[in-house]
Amino acid sequence: MENKSPFRLVGAGQVQPKPRLVQRSWYQYVRSWPVVSIVVLAVIVFCCAAAGSLANHDPTQFYLNHLNEPPGPAFYFGTDSLGRDIYSIIWYGGRLSLCIGFLGMVVSSGIGIFYGCLSGTAPAWLDNLLMRTAELISSIPSILLLLLLLAFIGTPNVVSMAVVIGVTSWMNLARMVRSEVRQIRNSDYVLACRCMGGGFFRIIRCHLLPNFLPAILFMIISSMGSTILMESTLSFLGLGLPVELVSWGSMLSLSQRALLTNSWWVILIPGLFIIVTLICITNLGHYVRHTVNRNESNL
Repeated sequence: MENKSPFRLVGAGQVQPKPRLVQRSWYQYVRSWPVVSIVVLAVIVFCCAAAGSLANHDPTQFYLNHLNEPPGPAFYFGTDSLGRDIYSIIWYGGRLSLCIGFLGMVVSSGIGIFYGCLSGTAPAWLDNLLMRTAELISSIPSILLLLLLLAFIGTPNVVSMAVVIGVTSWMNLARMVRSEVRQIRNSDYVLACRCMGGGFFRIIRCHLLPNFLPAILFMIISSMGSTILMESTLSFLGLGLPVELVSWGSMLSLSQRALLTNSWWVILIPGLFIIVTLICITNLGHYVRHTVNRNESNL
């Protein structure tokens, strides 16, 4: 890409400078291609949805004669220390990981939007109380909150894991929603809705949400990737889903055994799918944010 200058040297003997080429890193090129992220993410979602047709082994079956077997013709991605086929688990486990990410995004977005709207439209004393409460909760490390909630629910499942992660990750979104609501809460159309007897939820649905949703869409999309990453972290620590519920995160719970037996495929392949999915989701979030900012600057 050429760096064009708005000025031009004139006069006798003046030599026009050559345009300077701006070097771009590979990451900047990848970020400028949202179509690539959409296609890759769509392929992953489609393959996970069609896991029954793609899998060539039972993901819950223990093939005890093929423990820690490297990738080969029989087991495309190898087997883990329990003798399970990693290739089949990748597609079936992707269903649970994507489902947890989506449910966690819905929970955190719902709580953050409601709490932010409530704080943004509340009186000054209640607004300060709600925001100080959110800041107090966000000051506690999220891993400690997760451990506390997981201790109450016992053995987690897909829904409880998504709810627990969503309940502990809504504070940043609430603060952003609150700032957006405070800018538009005194607009004429909001005041007119109140004068005509419009309730709190009607004002949110009809007037507030359509105005601040584009500004927070980046955080909503990114929260899905954060939920998948948090579930993988908990599973790596042995606090995630039980072994019988296979997911990308629960596959990483066997990574310590894999390191001892030098079974690199047990760690590399699930980790690669997690990283690629997170990069695609993050890339889409950045693209949405840049698109919204560009549209607002053109207004």
